[in-house]
Amino acid sequence: MDRLNLKAALLAHAHGEIELHKANVKVYFDNPAGIGEHSDVLGAISNELERIAYYHDQIEVLEKYFK
Repeated sequence: MDRLNLKAALLAHAHGEIELHKANVKVYFDNPAGIGEHSDVLGAISNELERIAYYHDQIEVLEKYFK
């Protein structure tokens, strides 16, 4: 696998993870009472946002330092 394919795979993975965590946040926003295992909805949303930020940072680093 060459450099471009590896970078593309990393970017695709990061974008996919962002979409997953965005979907989770949307569920919490739309139906916070329906999430039985999470009594701390704000904490759960905060955790999802941290994961989004993590993958967002990976994308920025890849695009800035590995053109």
